Amino acid sequence: MRIKEPKTSALIFSSGKVVCTGAKSMLKVKDSIRAIIKNIEKINIRIKVDKVLKEIKVQNMVASGSIGMDLNLNSLAMTLDNTEYEPEQFPGLVFKLSGTNATFLLFSNGKIVCTGTKSEKKLHEAVDKLIIHLKKHIR
Repeated sequence: MRIKEPKTSALIFSSGKVVCTGAKSMLKVKDSIRAIIKNIEKINIRIKVDKVLKEIKVQNMVASGSIGMDLNLNSLAMTLDNTEYEPEQFPGLVFKLSGTNATFLLFSNGKIVCTGTKSEKKLHEAVDKLIIHLKKHIR
């Protein structure tokens, strides 16, 4: 199911589980879930909204941004552990940051994408750790 406002998508399973993607905040997740319930109720399925909203659980966050420095991906691929870099296939370096659940896509212009964290706090901790780690490997 696609929701126009907030712009999200949801997979709805016969088990009653729902996977909502695309929300920019927990408030937007809750707004999406309310819209999904409203749509489902149109086919005479009754759902306890309060119970559902209490059971929302973040499984994965995806964030993008910039670390404000250019990166030599060839050099990083050679010096960092836990990397994958195939520039003929994809222009970014995939880096799994040890000690965290975070995986990063690093681009030469300093743009990054982080996935795998379950809270904003863990996301910020992972990005801070990434920057410290990268500074050790950049000459």
